[in-house]
Amino acid sequence: MTDRTAPTIAFDRQRVARYLQDYGVYAAVAALLLVNAAVTDNFLAVGNLRTQLVQASPVVIVALGMALVIGTEGVDLSVGSVMALALFVGGRGLALVLAGGQLKQIHNPTLLAIGGDDLLGVPVVVLVAALLTVAVGLLVRRTTFGRQLVAIGSNRVASGLAGLPVRRVLLLTYIACATLAALAGVLATARLTASDPSALGNLMELSAITAVVVGGTPLSGGRVRVLGTVFGALLIQLVRATLIKHNLPDSAAQMMQAVIILVAVYVARERKSR
Repeated sequence: MTDRTAPTIAFDRQRVARYLQDYGVYAAVAALLLVNAAVTDNFLAVGNLRTQLVQASPVVIVALGMALVIGTEGVDLSVGSVMALALFVGGRGLALVLAGGQLKQIHNPTLLAIGGDDLLGVPVVVLVAALLTVAVGLLVRRTTFGRQLVAIGSNRVASGLAGLPVRRVLLLTYIACATLAALAGVLATARLTASDPSALGNLMELSAITAVVVGGTPLSGGRVRVLGTVFGALLIQLVRATLIKHNLPDSAAQMMQAVIILVAVYVARERKSR
């Protein structure tokens, strides 16, 4: 007598893992919104939702670049330092020296307008993040470069043997990631009206990687989920906002990010192993 339940259970686990990796981030964001609407005062107020989007925008921009890098089966751990470097001419340590270890106020009116103004009622930083999301989505899905990037992430050796310009694609991918991180640093500085090189971009690497992996882009490469990455960044922001609004320290949010990324990696491995 054969046991037919084992293949069925394995299939069900694979289907659940696939669903969680592809759509889990959307369900998590929706659940957090519902929970906060029920237990957090004034959470659905327009001003609060606007604040959440503005604060999530730099993470979205950095995570878009990180998604491209992870899609090639790589990781860029320099994005936080690049954010700090974007108004300075050296790394984070040199930036501290140049700033005298102090907060530097921004007086450029154009830069301040980018950080604080609205366009058609939408914050400029949110619009920039949205436009970049569309641009990266088109890059991945509609261009030769995007197809080459995904192919290299799937199998770098085979891509090289097939004649794809592996080194050039990887170089351009990391340049794109660094450019987006620098832009996020400029926008974050403009929003805060000041620059603190010791804090700007701190732990952004963890946030970006979490957003990308939770959004459905596997660390093994070969796939880039742009919209999922955006929702992953929103999830991180909502988790942090929820914990802070209920008087929990920001360190709790960092630990929660670590748990989230561990679960996401486990789900991705479960899907791949079946």
